Amino acid sequence: MANKSKLWYLENFNLFNNLDEEKMMELNRMISDREINKEQPIYFANEPSQTIYFLKTGRVKITKYLSDGSEKIIALINPGEIFGEMAYLDEGERTDYAVTLELSLICAINKNDLASFIEKNPSLNLKLTKILGLKLRSFSERIEDLIFKDADQRVASFVLRYAEKNGKRIGEQIFVKPFLKHQSIGELTACSRQTVNTILTGLRQKGIIDFDRSKLIINKIDELKKMVS
Repeated sequence: MANKSKLWYLENFNLFNNLDEEKMMELNRMISDREINKEQPIYFANEPSQTIYFLKTGRVKITKYLSDGSEKIIALINPGEIFGEMAYLDEGERTDYAVTLELSLICAINKNDLASFIEKNPSLNLKLTKILGLKLRSFSERIEDLIFKDADQRVASFVLRYAEKNGKRIGEQIFVKPFLKHQSIGELTACSRQTVNTILTGLRQKGIIDFDRSKLIINKIDELKKMVS
């Protein structure tokens, strides 16, 4: 039963969802999985980049620590996503940290094992390229936000992307669970926690969104889009 559960999780990663059962079993033997508690490191900067990870359940942040000790979140990883993928492309050391935001189930595979598996299943190479391309585009969009948008637009743009990626549409509303701490949103949008709080509260007062610690509700998505266009 545990093995079937593990295969079910693997099938729900976009990279592997079209593999037949025999290939899935082969992949299953290469992958280890473990449960990691909230706010625990998965890997560290400056360590050898040997392993690629897939998130089964939970959430993970990819972060850097600056020379003054402050933390800057680079990305948020949700279930079904790959992370630590630079190990596949680069022989060097990691430059960031991966830390769980909540109790998480993590799959890990050695980059050489994955390369060997992809070599025998070349269709995966194109899928992996597309996945990495989408991640690169997401980073590019965030950089454009930081350069060309003011604080209000950056926060609105983040809320839109976060909802599109994680939300569920119910009627005219979009529900997202869980929501993020304002400090985390600030790190992702180059705003202070106080600025994020002011902007989100203003959007709530206008009826565009509603939120609390556990959820975000977008009531007027067209109004949000107008803010960032």
